[in-house]
Amino acid sequence: MAKSKLELYLNKDKVEAGCDEAGRGCLAGPVVAAAVILPRNFTHPLLNDSKQLTEKQRNTLRPIIEKEALAWAVSVVDNTEVDQINVLNASIVGMQRAVEELKTTPEHLLIDGNRFKPYKGIPHTCIVKGDGKYMPIAAASILAKTHRDEMMEQMDSEYPGYDWSKNKGYPTKAHRAAIEKLGATPLHRQTFKLTVNQLKLDF
Repeated sequence: MAKSKLELYLNKDKVEAGCDEAGRGCLAGPVVAAAVILPRNFTHPLLNDSKQLTEKQRNTLRPIIEKEALAWAVSVVDNTEVDQINVLNASIVGMQRAVEELKTTPEHLLIDGNRFKPYKGIPHTCIVKGDGKYMPIAAASILAKTHRDEMMEQMDSEYPGYDWSKNKGYPTKAHRAAIEKLGATPLHRQTFKLTVNQLKLDF
């Protein structure tokens, strides 16, 4: 099997967990975060930043990651909490909760992005676009994305008309038009600009 182009670790002598989230830019639904500790012999040619993969590729990798990881966890920060603490803090809190749920305590955290808050004394390194550089972060991005997409598909049946099974809560024109027509649901983020009219107020 060909090797991934991504690095497996930053610190060879540490148990590292990669952390990432999905759903920051959405109008509806939660922020979902994941933390993953991969074994030192892990490799997969498809493994990459979840945004660079097709839905089929992500769904192929998810069970492989969940089976072969030394530890993995997924956490959810719902839309109400996103509104209360803001989406950046929701991303950080989500990643911290995922780390807390790992059955193995990591010695170092690889964080996708440039912002994080120290957690329980575990050293961390923030890496911009880390999901395209390190396998544990890429693996976390895939778990966060696939678990969140699955949740939004289930929510679509509860709140039909917003096309969440396709847009996953992201701000497409059709999604904004549906909010204009049907109104916001309890799963929409009230602190976000939900409609085209709200966006126009910025100009």
